[in-house]
Amino acid sequence: MAYRAFITRIIEEKNAQYEAEVHHQKSLVLENIRAQEEERKRIAVMIHDDIGNRLNILSLWLNNLDTKGDELIRKNIAAQMSSLIDAARTISHSLYPVNLESVGLVLYIEELMANLSHRINISLNVSPKYKKKNIFIEVQLYRIIQEFTTNVLKHSEATRVWIYIKDNPDNLSVVISDNGQSFEYEAVKKGMGIKNIESRIKSMNAAHKWKNILNKGSRLIIKIPYPNESSYQDSPD
Repeated sequence: MAYRAFITRIIEEKNAQYEAEVHHQKSLVLENIRAQEEERKRIAVMIHDDIGNRLNILSLWLNNLDTKGDELIRKNIAAQMSSLIDAARTISHSLYPVNLESVGLVLYIEELMANLSHRINISLNVSPKYKKKNIFIEVQLYRIIQEFTTNVLKHSEATRVWIYIKDNPDNLSVVISDNGQSFEYEAVKKGMGIKNIESRIKSMNAAHKWKNILNKGSRLIIKIPYPNESSYQDSPD
């Protein structure tokens, strides 16, 4: 009996060490993503607020400039200025969704859909009961949707993407799917696109599943448990 108790204690200690290591790894992933998002936000805000605003001021000055009849020069400069403003906005947006906290996840996804409407058909179905989530959760979900659609456009030859967001009693369910060529998970799981998506899912302590059928489409199912959302109250906004 003493030997059995000794073995049991050893097994319990090993299990405790394993659980502590898993928890430590999850914490490292979360801190890494938080640090990345904070740096992205800093750069994005700088581009959005500083460079973007300066370009807008220059554009206003240009419109009031007396070009002494050289309308062609003015138009060329104005076109270049407009292009720079759009580029600054695009770079800022890709680095960090600066206005997501004020606008909300749903409207930000709709903006993404509008920007991609000339390239692919995206439909969004959101539960009427959906309530705004912690900013960390919403940023990660937006990033996942953004990464998924980018991968679809690059690799799948899909014509449609569907996004479903539903508040359940104990979790938030998100399903993203397409009608493209799909992929074999084991063959591409080490690619940056899949790794980025799954790292963000882990950072939310969420569960996920890929359902892929070659030549028929891919589906990503994510379930984010509500109790864990309180863990992100102190996350950077």
